Amino acid sequence: MSFQFQILEPSRINEIIPLVQELTSFKVSEALLKERFAEMVTQNYECAVVFDDHKIIGVCGMWFCTRHYIGKTVEIDHVYIDEEYRNKGLGKAFLNWIYGYVQSKGCNSAELNTYVQNYASHKFYYNEGFEILGYHFLKKF
Repeated sequence: MSFQFQILEPSRINEIIPLVQELTSFKVSEALLKERFAEMVTQNYECAVVFDDHKIIGVCGMWFCTRHYIGKTVEIDHVYIDEEYRNKGLGKAFLNWIYGYVQSKGCNSAELNTYVQNYASHKFYYNEGFEILGYHFLKKF
């Protein structure tokens, strides 16, 4: 297998929808995801993907910003590797590629949120050197 890591062209953003829909237990419709991704690509958002030949098998959204407590950072979002490709070192290789990419853009840190019940991701991110700094709160209007 030959994997390629790259930044997805914004015009191709809807190609990640099937993987993003696998990520969470609460489902967002394809139509709403298309609407949201169309808006996201006009903001400080980019999407990295993993290709196996021409098939997207991994995805990672990236939000770029400057925060008062850490400086220029990237918030890693909706990270997902197709189940068939897990536990083979691909996630680590993908994040290493992402770290190099975001550092080339001037970022000196990476942040992320992970769902409380996603224990496998917690272990993975601990092993990647991430630390828990706080809680993520959400209020819907």
